Amino acid sequence: MKFIINALLLLCLAFLALAAKEPERQVIVSYPKNTPSSVLDEAKKAILEAGGFISHEYHIIQAFAANGPAKIFESVKMMGEKHNVMIEEDQKMSINS
Repeated sequence: MKFIINALLLLCLAFLALAAKEPERQVIVSYPKNTPSSVLDEAKKAILEAGGFISHEYHIIQAFAANGPAKIFESVKMMGEKHNVMIEEDQKMSINS
């Protein structure tokens, strides 16, 4: 009987550990005008490999919107540091207060 209770407790703990996901972020990643497109491609690839997705690509500016695990955006920030990457939370804006 003790074995069954211990096994159930371990199963519950394993389930809780799997259920505790890393927080997700919804961001806009932008670069200065003269940044090579390969830098953007590298950042997008890293986000996709981390389980995130690109929700929108902007063509007027060098930027894209993405969702993904919070940690990947720290890596993207470090990867684009010499290109002055800017990562900001994607949020709804309004001209009305």
